Amino acid sequence: MTETGVIPGTGTYFVGIDMPPGRYRCENGKNGWWVLFSGEGGSRPVGAWPLDPGPAEVDIAEGDFAFETHVPSMWTLVAPATPERAALRPVTDPTLRADLDTVVARRGPLLRSFPFAALAGAVLAFFLLDGDLRWLVMGAAILAAASRRLLDDMRRARALTARTDRFLTVDAFDTEASELLGRVQHSLDTVRSAKVVADGLLEGIDPAVELPRQEWEIAQILARQSKLRRDAAALTLSPQITEALKPQQDKLAISVAAVTRRVEALEKYAARTREADIAYRACRQLEDLASHAHEYDELLADSVRDDLAVPAIERLTEQSDELLRTLQDRLDDATEAAELLPPGRPVE
Repeated sequence: MTETGVIPGTGTYFVGIDMPPGRYRCENGKNGWWVLFSGEGGSRPVGAWPLDPGPAEVDIAEGDFAFETHVPSMWTLVAPATPERAALRPVTDPTLRADLDTVVARRGPLLRSFPFAALAGAVLAFFLLDGDLRWLVMGAAILAAASRRLLDDMRRARALTARTDRFLTVDAFDTEASELLGRVQHSLDTVRSAKVVADGLLEGIDPAVELPRQEWEIAQILARQSKLRRDAAALTLSPQITEALKPQQDKLAISVAAVTRRVEALEKYAARTREADIAYRACRQLEDLASHAHEYDELLADSVRDDLAVPAIERLTEQSDELLRTLQDRLDDATEAAELLPPGRPVE
């Protein structure tokens, strides 16, 4: 990337690779111009020309592709983009679903044969009965066959109520724990949405298996920490009780520091994955741009006047070799970050 938060006044830069997204300001844009390639693959270029003397600003979003600039002074980041974080979600033991499926699958012979018997009854009704009675019996038989799904859901719900230790709702976490769990879930969402993961380019771990396990183990620790903090807060703290609680509070602080390091390791893996994903998407977008260069030139001319119809796409394409090297480096970084994640272990 360029120096953090600074874009030189002249050049073409990939968003997320050469520069972070956010609001940028240059102190003097006199007679300069800029083009922002927004949209998927830079399909919606917008720009400004000529710029007036004095300061100029441009907002560059996380989903934008590239920024081309030609101004007398540099651009400085004045307001970084802040990605939205989804609301906190309940956390479930990743083995629970398979466990419930096993419970549902253990049906007796009568339940297993019931749908087939009901459907057979519908067929017989069609041939043996006449008029409205035929359709009434057929409808009842089909409804009865479909009701097995409802019975399965009821069995699943009953089994779930007997396994309350296998899932954690959001009210199990206090404010401090919720903040850490939110960071965990944001990291998981980042990895799961990455194209490099969907296309199987990352090595080291299987995200579909490893990430739910990491989330569950961390959530269990955070829930226990929350309970201890709530229990301590409910006490009337006399000087004697405060002194007696100090060893326990010291142990809790050590536990919080340890789980925070684990969260940070997960965040590092997510950040490296996201960086690799940005490079990967840019590589794919460049391939598309190269095959439609003339269309983009025409679109650019229509969008920001003929004066700005410079061969920006060609310059981006010339950077493809360097971008491929960047992609491989970032894939390697993500793999190294995955190796730093704690191995699976039972939570005491």
